[in-house]
Amino acid sequence: MKLATALSERAELQRRISEIGTRLNQNAKVQEGEEPSEAPEMLLEELDRSVKRLEELIAGINRTNSATVHEGRTLTDLLAARDCLKLRIQIMRDFLNHASDKVHRMTHTEIKIRSTVSVAEVQKEVDALSKELRQCDERIQELNWTTELL
Repeated sequence: MKLATALSERAELQRRISEIGTRLNQNAKVQEGEEPSEAPEMLLEELDRSVKRLEELIAGINRTNSATVHEGRTLTDLLAARDCLKLRIQIMRDFLNHASDKVHRMTHTEIKIRSTVSVAEVQKEVDALSKELRQCDERIQELNWTTELL
């Protein structure tokens, strides 16, 4: 199985487990004399099977990510770099939004508000980081589709 297939199955299992939890909660209580719409025992068995499979997939994905090396960096390293790039870009975009907001004055006597940074320079940095993120994500996706799950 390719790593990308395992990642897709993991996402589906996580969604399904969440759904099972909702269904369990919906069938936790019934009015006296009524039957639940689904048997909680069956849902719990399905939950156990799904969680066991999820654990197997996560372990295999983690082993594969740690063992897969591309240009001297493990896939785990690339994933960490991607996550940190996303975080930095998001914070910098929020900062740019605040720095570039125009403050309208009603009269000439009101205090002038100005940006503390060159918005154009920070935008160039965000653009460069965004390009780096795209390239990193492309490498990760390529590895996901070409690497066999351990």
